[in-house]
Amino acid sequence: MKNNFPLTLFRWVAISEGISYLALLSNMLFIKPSDLVLYKSLLYPIGMAHGVLFIGYILLAILLAKSLRWNLVSLGIVLFASLLPFATFIVERRYLKK
Repeated sequence: MKNNFPLTLFRWVAISEGISYLALLSNMLFIKPSDLVLYKSLLYPIGMAHGVLFIGYILLAILLAKSLRWNLVSLGIVLFASLLPFATFIVERRYLKK
């Protein structure tokens, strides 16, 4: 049986990174206009969580690229996906399914 822990970890980080990105955008788009105090109190914890998950996503993608035999185009797509809302969910479905 092959050890799938790194792949499973990357899948969880990809999904969590996508959710944190959407939470950060939602805080900015929906809460900021109506309640500036709540926006400011949520910004740091959501932003910090997203930052840590973003760095983890990038590092894990680079580390997994060789073991999953991604070419440079595939690695570039996976890395670029971290910059777009909803794209990490697509990467999780397309590149990480068994």
